[in-house]
Amino acid sequence: MDTITKYFPAISEKQREQFAALDALYRYWNERINVISRKDIGNLYVKHVLHSLAIAAFLGEVKPDTTFLDLGTGGGFPGIPLAILYPDCKFHLIDRIGKKIKVATEVANETGIENVTFQHGDIGECRTRFNYVVSRAVMPLNSLTPLVTKNILPGNPLDNRYGDGIICLKGGDLEPESKGIKFPVIEFPLREFFNEEFFDTKKLVYVPVNG
Repeated sequence: MDTITKYFPAISEKQREQFAALDALYRYWNERINVISRKDIGNLYVKHVLHSLAIAAFLGEVKPDTTFLDLGTGGGFPGIPLAILYPDCKFHLIDRIGKKIKVATEVANETGIENVTFQHGDIGECRTRFNYVVSRAVMPLNSLTPLVTKNILPGNPLDNRYGDGIICLKGGDLEPESKGIKFPVIEFPLREFFNEEFFDTKKLVYVPVNG
């Protein structure tokens, strides 16, 4: 938990309580429905919560009512931590696996996160448009981009710092999966935001679909 306040010291007391509650909740649910590697549950705040918040470190302050689609959210990453940090924004979390959506829903309910909705299904079943589509290593970028372009709002209606588009958390060499994408693909090493060793090989990829 101290790792979160280290990088986001301005969070409110309510947000501190919500972030603090995640540890016990994910331990409880992970014993019943495996959404996090057993060896990683002890590193929840660095490897999952802070990793998710790299998207916020990149975006900075965003306008109220900015909307996010978390594709392949699993147990709620990156959507749950981002929803806590951006309480005035709206998040829609989707995953094909119903039991994982159940975990994310229960965690949101228990922590009092009210700015999230959930969908058990495939991206093809989601027709709503959002400012940003976010994901954490769900599929290769050149497979993901054509699937979600329809879900990005046209233009940049809220005038956020970064235009509407796709933001993915990735690792390794991204050149092969960036080929054939008709939009710019911009990489940011996560060491630009966080100094923990875990982030040495991690990257954030931004694809401005409508800048």
